[in-house]
Amino acid sequence: MYEAVTPRPDGASTVARSALTAAEQGYDGIVVRPPVAANPDYDASDIGDRYDVDVVDGCEVRADGRSEAAGAVQSQREVRTVVCVRGGALNRFAVEDERVDVLTRPMCDGDVNHVLARAAAENGVRLEFAFGRVLRTDGGERVQALRGLRKLREMVEQYDAPFVVSAGATSHLHLRAPRELVALGELVGFSAEQVESGLAEWGRLAERNRERMSDSFIEPGVRRGRYEEDHR
Repeated sequence: MYEAVTPRPDGASTVARSALTAAEQGYDGIVVRPPVAANPDYDASDIGDRYDVDVVDGCEVRADGRSEAAGAVQSQREVRTVVCVRGGALNRFAVEDERVDVLTRPMCDGDVNHVLARAAAENGVRLEFAFGRVLRTDGGERVQALRGLRKLREMVEQYDAPFVVSAGATSHLHLRAPRELVALGELVGFSAEQVESGLAEWGRLAERNRERMSDSFIEPGVRRGRYEEDHR
């Protein structure tokens, strides 16, 4: 299973510290998703080897409008393994663009209705069940977060939309072991299998995209064959 983390300078912890904590908690890997402009300095291979954990190069697009977001997604798609878009005002844009891997925090500053859930399913955009506000807030904000998660679960189940699960860590102290997120998910109404699948989906996504970015892959559904390899 994998988790997603936001490192320094936007977050509070380095990639290395997050990787160490994730490994100690039993994760197989982490997806590093800083804002596009943050561009943290880290060596994924070195950190991965040091802590025996897969470090996936990702990003999170945050933009004020569709045109700015589209340009950022296009530029990052060519160089990042996992491309996320921060939800809220960009919810509709993200689920309608098949270049986007994950729509993060879709219920925090926005909403997901039937139209958006259907578009996410059609375009293969994963909706994030972001447990961060449930873990780190209380009172009315926590009640609102729980309500949003339950609604999102209903939309995902009804339209069979792909999804990921995350604690939304911006510090290594925010990371929670898979069993803790499973327990929390069950309180919200998820099954243990759903939470585990959502955590594993980060890894499946990274594996798929790495294959697509490899020399043996020409375009979705088309692999490089013997003829192309002989004429490179």
